[in-house]
Amino acid sequence: MIRKTILLAGAAALGILAQPALAQEASTPVRGKQAGDFMIGASVIGVLPTNGGSVDVIGGTPEASNAFTGQLDFTYFFTPNFSVNLIAATTRHDLEARNTALGTVDLGHVWALPPTLTLQYHPLPAERFSPYVGVGLNYTLFYSEGGGRNAAVTDVDVRNSWGVALNAGFDVELAPNWLLNVDLKWIYMEPDAVVSTAIGRIDATANINPFVVGVGVRYRF
Repeated sequence: MIRKTILLAGAAALGILAQPALAQEASTPVRGKQAGDFMIGASVIGVLPTNGGSVDVIGGTPEASNAFTGQLDFTYFFTPNFSVNLIAATTRHDLEARNTALGTVDLGHVWALPPTLTLQYHPLPAERFSPYVGVGLNYTLFYSEGGGRNAAVTDVDVRNSWGVALNAGFDVELAPNWLLNVDLKWIYMEPDAVVSTAIGRIDATANINPFVVGVGVRYRF
C-alpha cells in the first residue's frame, strides 16, 4: 500500500510539473528528437523492491528496503524513433529475513550498483510530449555488505545478478536543448545470498525485482 501511494503521488506531482512546459507549446517551436542526438540526464530516483524469495534451514522471506538517490543517464539516438539508454546510480538497502523460525533476522545492509542498458522506442519523436517504451539488460553488483546488529550473523554475501529490464517514460521538451524526463523501470533482480551464522551456512534467494521511478532533466547535444 505504501509503495502504491508513493507511485500515485509521484505521478500526480509529475503531471503538475509537466503542465508549464506543455502550456508553452503554442509559442515555442518544437525541435524534436533527431538521429545523432546525445543526451545526458540527471534525476532523482526511488528504488522500490517488490521483495520475496526464500531462506533455507530457518525459512522466511528476504526483504530489502526502499532507497532514494541521484542518477545519471546517457541516451544516444540511432534514428528519431530508436535510442539506447544507459543509467548509472548506486543505492544502499537495509536487509532482513522476516517470518523465519527465529523471527525477524537483521542482515545489515548492502550497496547495489545496477547499470542497465535499454533499447527504447519513441513513437512520437517530433512532438513536445514524447513517450517511449523499452527493454534491456541489467547487471547488478552488490558490495559493502555488513553492519547487522545480530551477533549470530557473522557474514552476508549477496551475489551479483543478471536480469532483463522493462522501461516506459516520457520526455517533455522545455527548450531546444533541455527536456523534462519521467522514467519508470522494472528490473528482474533475484540474487542468491549466503549468510554465515553461528549455527552454519544459510542459503537464500532474494526476489528484489524493484521498480525504479525517476524524475529529472536532460541536456541534448
